[in-house]
Amino acid sequence: MMPGDSDMSSIVQRIARQALVTFRNPPRVGGADAGKCFLEDLGKLKSLMTEVRAADLKLDPRRAEDSPPGVAPALPYPHGAPPVTYMHICETDGFSMGVFLLKSGASIPLHDHPEMHGVLKVLYGKVRIRCFDRLERPSGGSTAAPPLPPPAQVGSLRRSVLRSTGEFTEECGPCVLSPDRDNLHQIDAVDGPTAFMDILAPPYDPDDGRDCHYYRVLEADPAEQKEKGLWLMEISQPPDFWCGGEPYPGPEVSL
Repeated sequence: MMPGDSDMSSIVQRIARQALVTFRNPPRVGGADAGKCFLEDLGKLKSLMTEVRAADLKLDPRRAEDSPPGVAPALPYPHGAPPVTYMHICETDGFSMGVFLLKSGASIPLHDHPEMHGVLKVLYGKVRIRCFDRLERPSGGSTAAPPLPPPAQVGSLRRSVLRSTGEFTEECGPCVLSPDRDNLHQIDAVDGPTAFMDILAPPYDPDDGRDCHYYRVLEADPAEQKEKGLWLMEISQPPDFWCGGEPYPGPEVSL
Protein backbone atom coordinates (compact mmCIF):
# COMPACT_ATOMS: atom_id res chain seq x y z
CA MET A 1 0.00 0.00 0.00
CA MET A 2 1.27 3.45 -0.88
CA PRO A 3 2.07 5.91 1.94
CA GLY A 4 -1.06 7.85 2.79
CA ASP A 5 -3.37 5.26 1.25
CA SER A 6 -6.10 3.61 3.25
CA ASP A 7 -8.69 0.94 2.68
CA MET A 8 -11.07 3.76 1.74
CA SER A 9 -8.93 5.01 -1.18
CA SER A 10 -10.55 4.45 -4.55
CA ILE A 11 -8.85 2.06 -6.94
CA VAL A 12 -8.44 5.01 -9.32
CA GLN A 13 -6.58 6.98 -6.63
CA ARG A 14 -4.31 4.03 -5.89
CA ILE A 15 -3.55 3.52 -9.57
CA ALA A 16 -2.63 7.20 -9.96
CA ARG A 17 -0.34 7.15 -6.93
CA GLN A 18 1.36 3.99 -8.12
CA ALA A 19 1.81 5.50 -11.59
CA LEU A 20 3.42 8.54 -9.96
CA VAL A 21 5.98 6.26 -8.28
CA THR A 22 6.46 3.95 -11.26
CA PHE A 23 7.25 6.67 -13.78
CA ARG A 24 9.25 8.93 -11.50
CA ASN A 25 12.49 7.27 -12.68
CA PRO A 26 11.91 5.16 -15.80
CA PRO A 27 14.75 2.79 -16.74
CA ARG A 28 16.36 5.02 -19.35
CA VAL A 29 17.13 7.56 -16.61
CA GLY A 30 19.10 5.33 -14.23
CA GLY A 31 21.29 2.26 -14.28
CA ALA A 32 20.59 -1.43 -13.71
CA ASP A 33 19.17 -0.90 -10.21
CA ALA A 34 16.79 1.75 -11.49
CA GLY A 35 15.62 -0.71 -14.16
CA LYS A 36 14.97 -3.41 -11.57
CA CYS A 37 13.02 -1.02 -9.36
CA PHE A 38 11.06 0.18 -12.37
CA LEU A 39 10.00 -3.35 -13.29
CA GLU A 40 8.89 -4.02 -9.72
CA ASP A 41 6.86 -0.81 -9.64
CA LEU A 42 5.42 -1.53 -13.07
CA GLY A 43 4.31 -4.94 -11.82
CA LYS A 44 2.46 -3.27 -8.94
CA LEU A 45 0.80 -0.86 -11.36
CA LYS A 46 -0.30 -3.68 -13.64
CA SER A 47 -1.75 -5.58 -10.66
CA LEU A 48 -3.81 -2.55 -9.63
CA MET A 49 -5.04 -1.96 -13.17
CA THR A 50 -6.07 -5.59 -13.46
CA GLU A 51 -8.61 -4.91 -10.69
CA VAL A 52 -10.22 -1.76 -12.10
CA ARG A 53 -13.71 -2.00 -13.61
CA ALA A 54 -16.04 0.47 -15.32
CA ALA A 55 -18.14 0.80 -12.16
CA ASP A 56 -15.07 2.05 -10.26
CA LEU A 57 -15.04 5.07 -12.59
CA LYS A 58 -18.86 5.40 -12.51
CA LEU A 59 -19.02 4.46 -16.18
CA ASP A 60 -22.09 2.75 -17.62
CA PRO A 61 -21.31 0.57 -20.64
CA ARG A 62 -22.83 2.22 -23.70
CA ARG A 63 -24.97 0.72 -26.40
CA ALA A 64 -24.29 1.11 -30.10
CA GLU A 65 -26.92 3.84 -30.44
CA ASP A 66 -25.68 5.88 -27.46
CA SER A 67 -23.80 9.15 -27.90
CA PRO A 68 -21.54 11.08 -25.51
CA PRO A 69 -23.49 13.48 -23.26
CA GLY A 70 -24.45 16.68 -25.03
CA VAL A 71 -23.59 15.43 -28.53
CA ALA A 72 -26.41 15.12 -31.07
CA PRO A 73 -26.49 11.55 -32.43
CA ALA A 74 -28.42 12.34 -35.61
CA LEU A 75 -25.63 14.09 -37.52
CA PRO A 76 -23.52 11.76 -39.73
CA TYR A 77 -19.72 11.67 -39.75
CA PRO A 78 -17.64 13.73 -40.22
CA HIS A 79 -19.86 16.47 -38.77
CA GLY A 80 -21.64 14.51 -36.04
CA ALA A 81 -20.49 12.87 -32.85
CA PRO A 82 -16.76 12.08 -32.72
CA PRO A 83 -15.92 8.39 -33.15
CA VAL A 84 -13.67 8.56 -30.08
CA THR A 85 -13.92 10.64 -26.91
CA TYR A 86 -11.53 11.10 -23.99
CA MET A 87 -12.15 11.61 -20.28
CA HIS A 88 -9.22 13.32 -18.57
CA ILE A 89 -8.54 12.00 -15.06
CA CYS A 90 -5.17 13.53 -14.11
CA GLU A 91 -1.78 14.55 -15.47
CA THR A 92 1.68 15.29 -14.08
CA ASP A 93 5.02 15.89 -15.77
CA GLY A 94 5.60 12.14 -15.50
CA PHE A 95 2.36 10.65 -16.77
CA SER A 96 -1.19 11.26 -17.95
CA MET A 97 -4.23 9.12 -17.12
CA GLY A 98 -7.65 9.06 -18.70
CA VAL A 99 -10.29 6.98 -20.43
CA PHE A 100 -10.83 6.55 -24.17
CA LEU A 101 -14.35 5.66 -25.32
CA LEU A 102 -14.81 4.24 -28.82
CA LYS A 103 -18.13 4.09 -30.62
CA SER A 104 -19.13 0.84 -32.29
CA GLY A 105 -16.87 0.25 -35.29
CA ALA A 106 -14.50 3.09 -34.38
CA SER A 107 -10.72 2.85 -34.51
CA ILE A 108 -7.76 4.75 -33.14
CA PRO A 109 -5.50 4.60 -36.21
CA LEU A 110 -1.99 3.18 -36.19
CA HIS A 111 0.13 5.68 -34.25
CA ASP A 112 3.29 5.89 -32.16
CA HIS A 113 4.37 6.96 -28.65
CA PRO A 114 7.87 8.46 -28.99
CA GLU A 115 10.10 7.62 -25.98
CA MET A 116 7.00 6.77 -23.95
CA HIS A 117 5.69 3.93 -21.80
CA GLY A 118 2.01 3.04 -21.75
CA VAL A 119 -0.50 0.84 -19.93
CA LEU A 120 -3.99 0.13 -21.29
CA LYS A 121 -6.83 -1.66 -19.47
CA VAL A 122 -10.21 -2.41 -21.08
CA LEU A 123 -13.16 -1.33 -18.92
CA TYR A 124 -16.00 -2.68 -21.03
CA GLY A 125 -16.52 -4.05 -24.52
CA LYS A 126 -13.80 -5.56 -26.66
CA VAL A 127 -10.82 -4.08 -28.51
CA ARG A 128 -8.51 -5.51 -31.12
CA ILE A 129 -4.95 -4.25 -30.85
CA ARG A 130 -2.23 -4.62 -33.48
CA CYS A 131 1.26 -3.79 -32.15
CA PHE A 132 4.32 -2.95 -34.22
CA ASP A 133 7.96 -2.26 -33.41
CA ARG A 134 10.08 0.13 -35.41
CA LEU A 135 13.24 -1.38 -36.88
CA GLU A 136 16.44 0.34 -37.83
CA ARG A 137 16.55 0.95 -41.54
CA PRO A 138 19.13 -1.43 -43.07
CA SER A 139 22.39 0.23 -44.15
CA GLY A 140 22.84 -2.00 -47.18
CA GLY A 141 20.67 -2.42 -50.22
CA SER A 142 19.19 -5.81 -49.27
CA THR A 143 15.78 -4.36 -48.39
CA ALA A 144 14.50 -2.03 -51.07
CA ALA A 145 11.83 0.52 -50.32
CA PRO A 146 8.44 -0.26 -51.86
CA PRO A 147 6.87 1.89 -54.60
CA LEU A 148 5.45 5.04 -53.02
CA PRO A 149 2.16 6.72 -53.87
CA PRO A 150 2.66 10.39 -54.83
CA PRO A 151 3.49 12.74 -53.20
CA ALA A 152 5.03 10.45 -50.53
CA GLN A 153 8.76 10.60 -49.87
CA VAL A 154 11.24 7.91 -48.84
CA GLY A 155 11.80 9.87 -45.62
CA SER A 156 8.22 9.08 -44.58
CA LEU A 157 8.92 5.32 -44.54
CA ARG A 158 9.53 3.34 -41.35
CA ARG A 159 10.84 -0.23 -41.41
CA SER A 160 8.80 -2.12 -38.82
CA VAL A 161 7.68 -5.53 -37.65
CA LEU A 162 4.23 -6.72 -36.58
CA ARG A 163 4.66 -8.11 -33.06
CA SER A 164 1.16 -9.13 -32.09
CA THR A 165 -2.54 -8.98 -32.83
CA GLY A 166 -5.03 -9.75 -30.07
CA GLU A 167 -8.50 -9.08 -28.71
CA PHE A 168 -8.99 -7.86 -25.14
CA THR A 169 -11.96 -7.48 -22.79
CA GLU A 170 -12.40 -6.30 -19.21
CA GLU A 171 -11.46 -9.79 -18.03
CA CYS A 172 -8.00 -9.48 -19.60
CA GLY A 173 -4.97 -8.00 -17.90
CA PRO A 174 -3.51 -4.67 -19.01
CA CYS A 175 -1.53 -4.21 -22.22
CA VAL A 176 1.88 -2.57 -21.88
CA LEU A 177 4.07 -0.69 -24.34
CA SER A 178 7.58 0.71 -23.94
CA PRO A 179 9.78 3.05 -25.99
CA ASP A 180 11.14 0.08 -27.97
CA ARG A 181 8.47 -2.63 -27.69
CA ASP A 182 4.88 -2.56 -29.04
CA ASN A 183 5.30 1.21 -29.35
CA LEU A 184 3.16 1.58 -32.45
CA HIS A 185 -0.37 0.26 -32.30
CA GLN A 186 -3.85 0.43 -33.76
CA ILE A 187 -6.93 -0.03 -31.55
CA ASP A 188 -10.29 -1.11 -32.98
CA ALA A 189 -13.64 -1.44 -31.24
CA VAL A 190 -15.03 -4.95 -31.80
CA ASP A 191 -18.71 -5.94 -31.65
CA GLY A 192 -19.94 -2.67 -30.15
CA PRO A 193 -18.76 0.32 -28.09
CA THR A 194 -15.77 -0.05 -25.80
CA ALA A 195 -13.78 1.94 -23.24
CA PHE A 196 -10.31 1.59 -21.78
CA MET A 197 -8.22 3.30 -19.13
CA ASP A 198 -4.98 4.64 -20.57
CA ILE A 199 -1.76 5.74 -18.88
CA LEU A 200 1.04 7.33 -20.92
CA ALA A 201 4.41 8.19 -19.41
CA PRO A 202 5.53 10.82 -20.00
CA PRO A 203 2.55 12.52 -21.67
CA TYR A 204 2.60 13.62 -25.29
CA ASP A 205 4.44 16.94 -25.62
CA PRO A 206 5.34 18.18 -29.13
CA ASP A 207 7.65 20.82 -27.66
CA ASP A 208 9.70 18.04 -26.05
CA GLY A 209 9.81 15.79 -29.11
CA ARG A 210 6.83 13.60 -28.15
CA ASP A 211 4.27 14.29 -30.86
CA CYS A 212 1.82 11.67 -32.14
CA HIS A 213 2.49 10.38 -35.67
CA TYR A 214 0.10 8.30 -37.76
CA TYR A 215 0.99 5.51 -40.18
CA ARG A 216 -0.43 3.10 -42.68
CA VAL A 217 0.92 -0.31 -43.66
CA LEU A 218 2.28 -0.48 -47.20
CA GLU A 219 2.71 -4.24 -47.27
CA ALA A 220 -0.39 -6.29 -48.12
CA ASP A 221 -1.73 -8.66 -45.47
CA PRO A 222 0.42 -7.61 -42.46
CA ALA A 223 -1.02 -10.55 -40.49
CA GLU A 224 1.20 -12.76 -42.63
CA GLN A 225 4.24 -10.61 -41.89
CA LYS A 226 4.59 -11.34 -38.17
CA GLU A 227 8.25 -11.36 -37.19
CA LYS A 228 9.12 -10.23 -40.73
CA GLY A 229 9.94 -6.73 -41.79
CA LEU A 230 7.31 -4.52 -43.40
CA TRP A 231 7.05 -0.87 -44.34
CA LEU A 232 4.94 1.76 -42.62
CA MET A 233 4.41 5.17 -44.19
CA GLU A 234 3.89 8.21 -42.00
CA ILE A 235 0.66 10.00 -42.93
CA SER A 236 -1.41 12.93 -41.74
CA GLN A 237 -4.12 12.29 -39.17
CA PRO A 238 -6.82 10.33 -41.04
CA PRO A 239 -9.82 12.56 -41.83
CA ASP A 240 -12.31 10.02 -40.45
CA PHE A 241 -10.64 10.04 -37.02
CA TRP A 242 -10.87 12.74 -34.41
CA CYS A 243 -11.20 12.71 -30.65
CA GLY A 244 -13.67 14.75 -28.62
CA GLY A 245 -13.77 15.33 -24.89
CA GLU A 246 -16.33 14.58 -22.22
CA PRO A 247 -16.44 14.93 -18.42
CA TYR A 248 -14.94 12.28 -16.19
CA PRO A 249 -17.64 11.13 -13.73
CA GLY A 250 -15.51 9.02 -11.40
CA PRO A 251 -13.72 9.53 -8.09
CA GLU A 252 -11.47 12.59 -7.82
CA VAL A 253 -7.74 11.92 -7.91
CA SER A 254 -5.38 13.90 -5.69
CA LEU A 255 -1.60 13.79 -6.21
